[in-house]
Amino acid sequence: MTHTHVDWPLDQTFASSSGAVRWAALGPEDADPVVLVHGTPFSSYVWRGVARALARDHRVHVWDLPGYGASEMRAGQDVSLAAQGRVLTELLAHWGLDGERRPAVVAHDFGGCVALRAHLLHGARYARLALVDPVALAPWGSPAYRLLGAHAEVFAQLPPALHEALVREYVGSASHRGLHPAVLDRLVAPWCTEAGRPAFYRQIEQNDQRFTDEIQGRYGEVEPPVLVCWGTEDTWIPVARGHELAALLPRAELRLIEGAGHLVQEDAPAELTGEVGRFLSAGLSGAH
Repeated sequence: MTHTHVDWPLDQTFASSSGAVRWAALGPEDADPVVLVHGTPFSSYVWRGVARALARDHRVHVWDLPGYGASEMRAGQDVSLAAQGRVLTELLAHWGLDGERRPAVVAHDFGGCVALRAHLLHGARYARLALVDPVALAPWGSPAYRLLGAHAEVFAQLPPALHEALVREYVGSASHRGLHPAVLDRLVAPWCTEAGRPAFYRQIEQNDQRFTDEIQGRYGEVEPPVLVCWGTEDTWIPVARGHELAALLPRAELRLIEGAGHLVQEDAPAELTGEVGRFLSAGLSGAH
């Protein structure tokens, strides 16, 4: 499979504690900072539309988590949610967003757990936090996800063509409306290289519920205002979890996005961008 990164260039590299991270920044350098965090098994590419829209009025930081997309993938790499929470904290320091200049953070899927761990366990401070269909409450992990994680060493032996078919089916199931073929190709491609095939199973094998169990009892301590967005047709994490999560967070509002599956960025990009933009602009009036 051929693909290029020309359409979504991550032109910067940061040496994190879990390997080289590829990242980019869009928008005016002096504008209010926003950090976008992707989930699994995706990359920052899913944020491309939202990022470009927000970059009109914000300094938007995008990055591929270690073990994902254009970032480093290698044997023995720690790509657990614990590691990703540390790496986000390291990146915020690298970007100068660990002091008075607090960023707004927008996080999808297990990026939600990454952002919450960075805040609750590593002292990362945010102006505002938007969580989009996040992995945050137990139990989580679809039957397919748990099967892949429990037998990673078996699935990693699949011939490349069968592996690609499995990944395509899995990634495609995140959308309710169906992914454009070119978008599906782009999301699947990083997992179909020699380094990417084992990396796909490695990240699933390393992630389990203990990483949310460690913080779930502390959601009442989350400081910034929170927007919880949820696709009403999410088959990966049911929308009922959105109601549960919003009730646990002190300053949360819940917005449901009709007709969108788990990958809201692809199913309803305009609606999601509108909700996130509204939420971020509310903070500019001094609400934080």
